[in-house]
Amino acid sequence: MGDESKVPFLDTLYFENCPGCRIEKKKKNESFGLPYREFFYVWISTLAICLPISSLFPFLYFMIRDLHIANRVEDIGFYAGFVGAALMFGRALTSVFWGIVADRWGRKPVIIIGLFSVIIFNTLFGLSVNYWMAIATRFFLGAFNGILGPIKAYAVEVCRPEHQSIALSLVSTAWGIGLVIGPALGGFFAQPAEKFPYIIPEESFLGRFPYFLPCFFISLFAFGVLIACYWLPETLHNHPQNKTTDGIIEPLEASSHVSCKRENDLEDEGRVQPNTENLLTNWPLMSSIIVYCVFSLHDTAYSEIFSLWAESDRKFGGLSFSSEDVGEILAISGFSLLLFQLFLYPQAERLLGPINLARIAAVIAIPLLASYPFMTKLSGIVLSVAVNSASLIKNVLSMIIVTGMFILQNNAVPQHQRGAANGIAITGMSISRAIAPAVAGVIFSWAQKHQDSSILPGDQMVFFILIVIEFIGLLMTFKPFLATRS
Repeated sequence: MGDESKVPFLDTLYFENCPGCRIEKKKKNESFGLPYREFFYVWISTLAICLPISSLFPFLYFMIRDLHIANRVEDIGFYAGFVGAALMFGRALTSVFWGIVADRWGRKPVIIIGLFSVIIFNTLFGLSVNYWMAIATRFFLGAFNGILGPIKAYAVEVCRPEHQSIALSLVSTAWGIGLVIGPALGGFFAQPAEKFPYIIPEESFLGRFPYFLPCFFISLFAFGVLIACYWLPETLHNHPQNKTTDGIIEPLEASSHVSCKRENDLEDEGRVQPNTENLLTNWPLMSSIIVYCVFSLHDTAYSEIFSLWAESDRKFGGLSFSSEDVGEILAISGFSLLLFQLFLYPQAERLLGPINLARIAAVIAIPLLASYPFMTKLSGIVLSVAVNSASLIKNVLSMIIVTGMFILQNNAVPQHQRGAANGIAITGMSISRAIAPAVAGVIFSWAQKHQDSSILPGDQMVFFILIVIEFIGLLMTFKPFLATRS
């Protein structure tokens, strides 16, 4: 063998035309710090696909009323729930497919397709002329939007292991802010003819389509992100099956992948683990996904109930807020969420770990939720401060839990399985988020008709159910249920 035997089997070897190898080569550079450019792409892409998810909540109550599908005011919540569920139902059907596509053909194509879906179907939703058009456009928006799973894998792959918590916190921050700023946009820009009658007449285009403007702004933002993602670097490895040097076939698949894997992804002899592990039998992964789904169910139900509760009349146990009032509350929450995630969460995660932080957040959320029904006894500035503070704290707590589950999921699998693993996670999450608004709408509608019950009257029952779900999620963060990969 001569000189060939002197080639170290575990030497770093990169393929010149492999985008994944280019990323890994950059990460090996000692001067390589935080990949700010790649993190920026992660943040804006996640934000673009999250904005439409809950942007409809502040105006959904009024949209269902204007579509004349509900026979009584008390039935509006029932029909609103199914519109909210349509997007997540569509996503649940296709998330694993998009994860597999991301593992086979790359993260970037899936991200591009997802952004296209936002531009097209979110715009059409704003132009809905009947209830079934609203349902259909939301469904297709979810079915063609497979970004969230691949973007979590992408965030981990563009940075060094010590920066993974920051990378995944960017995803959950953008997700959380999207779920907050989206409703804020919906609250501020929906029904412009009613808010600005001297500028926008009722017979104008925006007067005839009162819910188009917030959808248009979100689609416009997604279009800008789509253009920016032209420069998005791919992270998936693309290696030839065989390659020769001086007539000798080298073990390039083994040695080159060694340069692109963390040590715990390698077998003892230095070769890449084959992609034979069934993800469904990977309990550290599946347990974190199940816990994630429980909290996703809770968070989505809370998001819909909060807006419906705040906008419903006080005689039905609500606060009689306008869509603009709700938008202001959620905008304040979103800004505070960004500050917390950027400056406080990484330090807290390093100190306590993602699991302990998630447990603390769940414990605090329980008494906070119990306080909501009693806010109806407040008024004026005291009510404003109470609602804003509660909304801010609740969104921060939800973000802490989601980020912790993201970290556990991505640490439970090697790179070549992250797309599929995140696809499974998004499927489970989407099912939870599809169930949540439909069930929340039904329960909310029922509660408004039972304001005089002797036990947990009206909205007290709604928030009690949210507390029960949060408590179940808290219990599931402990062993033996939740497992971590050593």
